[in-house]
Amino acid sequence: MSQDSTTRIAVGIRAWIATAPPGARLPSNRALVAEHSASPVTVQKAMRTLIDAGLVESRPGIGTFVRAVRATRPADYGWQAGALGAPPARLSALSSTQRSVAPDAIGLHSGYPASDLLPERAVRAAISRAARSSAAITRSPVTGMPELQEWFAHELAASAPSGVTPPAARDVLVISGSQSGLSSIFRAVVGPGQPLLIESPTYWGAMLAAEQAGVILVPVPSGPDGPDPDEVDRALERTGARAFYAQPTFANPMGGQWTAEVADAVLEVVRRRGAFLVEDDWAHDLAIDADPRPIAAHDDDGHVIYLRSLTKSVSPALRVASVIARGPARERILTDRAAESMYVSGLLQAAALDVVTQPAWRTHLKSLRPQLRARRDLLRDSVREHAPTAHIETTPKGGLNLWARLPDGTDAALVVREAEARGLIIAAGDEWFPAEPSGPYVRLNYSSDDPGRFPEAARILGDVLDAVAG
Repeated sequence: MSQDSTTRIAVGIRAWIATAPPGARLPSNRALVAEHSASPVTVQKAMRTLIDAGLVESRPGIGTFVRAVRATRPADYGWQAGALGAPPARLSALSSTQRSVAPDAIGLHSGYPASDLLPERAVRAAISRAARSSAAITRSPVTGMPELQEWFAHELAASAPSGVTPPAARDVLVISGSQSGLSSIFRAVVGPGQPLLIESPTYWGAMLAAEQAGVILVPVPSGPDGPDPDEVDRALERTGARAFYAQPTFANPMGGQWTAEVADAVLEVVRRRGAFLVEDDWAHDLAIDADPRPIAAHDDDGHVIYLRSLTKSVSPALRVASVIARGPARERILTDRAAESMYVSGLLQAAALDVVTQPAWRTHLKSLRPQLRARRDLLRDSVREHAPTAHIETTPKGGLNLWARLPDGTDAALVVREAEARGLIIAAGDEWFPAEPSGPYVRLNYSSDDPGRFPEAARILGDVLDAVAG
């Protein structure tokens, strides 16, 4: 189909919108394909022009709807440019993982698992019970519900070897998602203008939190087995940094896991240097081919500040996580959290505690592992068959994502745009690097909706790569 066909379809939909009330739902993309005898790509392009024009809005998982058109003059916000000044670099746009997509698109960009991989029945029942409890009308302690503190402490203590004093419930701070915990740690423990070692590549949200806190990022190369401990040591000595942010278990985006030898060596380095390891155990419950091995379980002198979140494994609606820290570091983080949010909703804490203490929780985790493995392998094999130039450097041992290296010289941003025009939404790898990327990458989420479309997604990616290369 030509550009004229895209324009013709867009004009036809505009005419329909002109007679439809605000909020009316548009026909599905499949219906428009049939009505206009057009390809899905052409309909997608036509729909994108209407979204860009502000005539319709897409609500993922629901449909596309007519926007309410305001007849009043556009607001003038020009004065804010002088008041706000230049934005920090990473605040200029949302992460590609956060953008909304058309309902018929194949979304492999998100950082969250599909709802069918979550304990939905348990979550709904727990929220209902929590709503009938005193948690619905009382204030939670600033450090969190004592029972939930105890659960987080017990979970980490279960991995502690003999001879290591495990954390106590008093060492636990319940927080509203690990992102808020990162912000507090970077402000309270590192401080503005101070250096922070960080793996490269790494979680984009950690870099955002660090930059908002005014922290100076110091990249340390990392691979599927973790960073070189000697490089960590040299970086600490060279920069004078007193903290190293890392994801030793199923790192985002690569899915790798530090070897036991690397973990022991890095822990010894931070001990010798008098530094902190900020261990982000975001994927603790998302194991596939290996069990999690928290480094914090081997630390009893306060060098490891440990984050554990339930958002990805229980429900995105229950933003409950914890920070486990000891000594003055805990007090500084607690003071920062109290100033920012005062306390976490007791209703959410009660619901989260209910879910993870039910027998069904362990059953769910056992069933989750083979489901993630099947989806991971299906997407990996589909990419290898239909998009062989998107090289998957390692099969992740856990987590939610494949990390694919594109051919040298490929414009990853262009690949993402062209894929979206064909109905596939993926994320360019640039935003996972704290400095210049080491090469062109894309991240593909294998825990997304409708794995039956993974082969179709891989074919689109392969076609795009062929077209870009040509």
